[in-house]
Amino acid sequence: MSQTELDTRKVSFVTVTEDNAGQRLDNFLLSLLKGVPKALVYRVIRKGEVRVNKKRAKADTRVVIDDLVRIPPMRVAERDAPPPVSSVLSELLKNAIVHEDDGLLVVNKPSGLAVHGGSGVNLGLIEALRQMRPEHTFLELVHRLDRDTSGLILVAKKRSVLTALQRMLANKAGIAKRYLALVHGGWDRKVRDVKVPLLRIERKSGERMVIVDDEGKKAHTRTRLLNHGPHYALIEAEPVTGRTHQIRVHCQYEGHAIAGDQKYRDKVAVDIDKKQGVSRLLLHAWQLEFRHPSSGDFLKLEAWPDDEFQQILAKAQCELAKQD
Repeated sequence: MSQTELDTRKVSFVTVTEDNAGQRLDNFLLSLLKGVPKALVYRVIRKGEVRVNKKRAKADTRVVIDDLVRIPPMRVAERDAPPPVSSVLSELLKNAIVHEDDGLLVVNKPSGLAVHGGSGVNLGLIEALRQMRPEHTFLELVHRLDRDTSGLILVAKKRSVLTALQRMLANKAGIAKRYLALVHGGWDRKVRDVKVPLLRIERKSGERMVIVDDEGKKAHTRTRLLNHGPHYALIEAEPVTGRTHQIRVHCQYEGHAIAGDQKYRDKVAVDIDKKQGVSRLLLHAWQLEFRHPSSGDFLKLEAWPDDEFQQILAKAQCELAKQD
């Protein structure tokens, strides 16, 4: 049974499938009961109202295939349903699929599309894909990209693939991610590693930012100069760690904010971007390399930036050379 079939107003019985086998009971319920407060989920488990094969179970109980889980009635706050996917977006995403197999979907996400709904966004990439693929009971983001960052993003079609890939990301081993960034000024070819700690903060205005701070978490980005012009340079950036806004802040720290970055540019960069016709963030996740957790095949995926990005590169005399 998929989460869309659950009627939280009455008792439901859900049989565990391969998609959820091995999951903790609390996480299993939270994945099914979108919108239900975590506190309520833990309370009904603690009170014994959730049963696994007719027996009480703890939050850390691991469910297995064919377990029958009884879920009691739950009060769920009314939420606005995501709007339907437009034909334009549907066609755009169909053409953006770079790789697909039984357990994995890889999409070249366009700039401006959030990866998921929330914070004023009703429809993100994952909600759109779920509408476009109603036959799939399991579609989950493996990782995130900022709304204004374009490029490759992994979507798991099986929980086993999701957990394996997320474990690889958490262990900082097994997945190589490379980005293209058009940055202000002339990037020093000798700068190959940026290693400064990053701290997430919230300003008085409520805006969330990331700054370089000794109290922050360790962060490491490998960089390589690809091309340069009179106003900008094109670099390849490989985040060894995966901190929020890592590439953007590391570039700013080196004195070369990314073109079009609304958060981390100074006024001089804003003026240059305006004169050069840059109105979007020029950061693109262009390569992914990893071994598929199911098949064992080594995948090297690549997605070139969209036409607008490439036109800006040409105007900036920072074209991306074809790779051998």
